Amino acid sequence: MVKANGNENSAANDFKLIGFSNFVRSNPRSDRFKVKRFHHVEFWCGDATNTARRFSWGLGMPLIAKSDLSTGNQAHASYLLRSGDLCFLFTAPYSPSIAASQTPNGPIINSASIPTFDHSVFHAFSASHGLAVRAIAVEVEDAELAFNTSLAHGAKPSASPLLLDNRVVLAEVQLYGDVVLRYVSYKDPTNVSDPNPENWFLPGFESVPASFPLDFGIRRLDHAVGNVSELGPAVAYVKGFTGFHEFAEFTAEDVGTSESGLNSVVLANNDEMVLLPMNEPVYGTKRKSQIQTYLEHNEGAGLQHLALVSEDIFRTLREMRSRSGVGGFEFMPSPPPTYYKNLKNRAGDVLTEEQIKECEELGILVDRDDQGTLLQIFTKPVGDRPTIFVEIIQRVGCMLKDEEGKVYQKGGCGGFGKGNFSELFKSIEEYEKTLEARQNAVQSAAT
Repeated sequence: MVKANGNENSAANDFKLIGFSNFVRSNPRSDRFKVKRFHHVEFWCGDATNTARRFSWGLGMPLIAKSDLSTGNQAHASYLLRSGDLCFLFTAPYSPSIAASQTPNGPIINSASIPTFDHSVFHAFSASHGLAVRAIAVEVEDAELAFNTSLAHGAKPSASPLLLDNRVVLAEVQLYGDVVLRYVSYKDPTNVSDPNPENWFLPGFESVPASFPLDFGIRRLDHAVGNVSELGPAVAYVKGFTGFHEFAEFTAEDVGTSESGLNSVVLANNDEMVLLPMNEPVYGTKRKSQIQTYLEHNEGAGLQHLALVSEDIFRTLREMRSRSGVGGFEFMPSPPPTYYKNLKNRAGDVLTEEQIKECEELGILVDRDDQGTLLQIFTKPVGDRPTIFVEIIQRVGCMLKDEEGKVYQKGGCGGFGKGNFSELFKSIEEYEKTLEARQNAVQSAAT
């Protein structure tokens, strides 16, 4: 994990959680540079073709752009999925022996469309983490300024600013573990409806004709959650170089179970639409914290899950569940029937009886805060290791108007499922118990 330094060390030493009930939300608008939105998430994987197809099929995200051998990229294969404003990029390496070609005059040409891609870094990353997120990319007003400002406030550099095709600037700093925070900015405003991905995504990508329509209603990335071994230094480090403010916090007393738990802090940018929660394990509980299990299987800090906003979670879940056994994603076990019997009392003023019934049929959890309501559900881990998973959410309420009169939903509306954490953790605990039981059975049979 990246450690804080300088003033951040002092902040880390002073770090102390006060818990959800005592936390008072405020927005000091303290960003050190202009952050516009989440731009994309890049997964590093051994086989980008099939991993991208699995996520496309399971999430209803069509493949819209590519950069591979067919486009002249000899360094890596990258495939871009998009649904609404959500962009997932899947990258895998080609052989280093063909990654760079020479011109007749001798100089080596880097054909990679992601210029920060490095074969040796990829192989070390893949060996440690398996299928995992390498980069959380945010669009900023000026990527070079964001990079230099970040370094001036303690960030560890990963890739210095690079100008791509005289139109796009890309830079990276370390976030936590081997995950980087990627800054992307454009010399001219972009239009995501432009059919040419080179104009609104990155140079070197070519559009892919749609083979068949896919849309389950997923529209954007709400938050990206990281797991770290120590929350204090990690929060101080990220706050220090971004200027992000604390949006929410939870302690084991807030969100744990009788067997295990975690501590968590949510960081947010000025407009509170780029949300970066971080979790740490707690110790001394009956069972090992799920966060500790993640850290062991991931071999260190990393991205735990991505929360994806649906415009209609019922439609999204019906589509996703229909594909669970045929190449899609499986979900954590649903809570007991008593959970839904009490749901009318907790959310009957927001959800109809039919919607509550659908929540039970689909296994959707419901929580609320003083501002709005949150509907959420979690997949099982999406790869071989019990590490990264996906959360599908829909937020209800908190509608505001901006200066131009455009209606938008306030970031974090309905919270992060504090009231559902114990149900989620119980599901994870039961899932881990089944794995342990099978391991014990195998060991017994062997002896």
